[in-house]
Amino acid sequence: MRVIAGKYRSRPLRSLSGLDLRPTADRLRETLFNVLTAGDPTVLEGTVWLDLYAGTGAVGIEAVSRGASMVYFAESSARAAELIKQNLTSLEITAGFQILNQDSIRALRVLESGGAVADFVFLDPPYDLEDAYTQALFSLAKSPVLKPETIVMAEHPKRFDPGEQFASLHRYRKLLQGDAALSFYRKEQ
Repeated sequence: MRVIAGKYRSRPLRSLSGLDLRPTADRLRETLFNVLTAGDPTVLEGTVWLDLYAGTGAVGIEAVSRGASMVYFAESSARAAELIKQNLTSLEITAGFQILNQDSIRALRVLESGGAVADFVFLDPPYDLEDAYTQALFSLAKSPVLKPETIVMAEHPKRFDPGEQFASLHRYRKLLQGDAALSFYRKEQ
């Protein structure tokens, strides 16, 4: 696993064996960021990200590498949260992030109380926790962390569809790649 592009391009990222971590594959991460930038890499400069169920931190670190000014990593596993810290340290990233070692819904409440507002939200719960998608997407739909133009992205198995609509959040795009899929959501205007 490696950083795909940007300042830390081709630098390796570590994962943990034995944990139920399934890092977002390099190819799927590359597709995700290609969709977001649509050929203009400056689109991500200065953006704020929320990486829910962060695991190794690969998606948030990719965002930092491509110019994000702030990434909030939410991860309930202490071992995985420590791994995110190690990956950031190995890249010598010392600012522009916060690791919230708590479940994603609790982390969302902490960010709300702190006034955080995200440009992009990525969520990738363990594939066997299908209810986590519904819970997270409904919580995000009601959250002041989202502004109207915030893009919410959910990685999920191709065989599972998290849904089209969660209160004000509606899916506007779905991409399939191998056994995985990406669903893109925005608030209805």
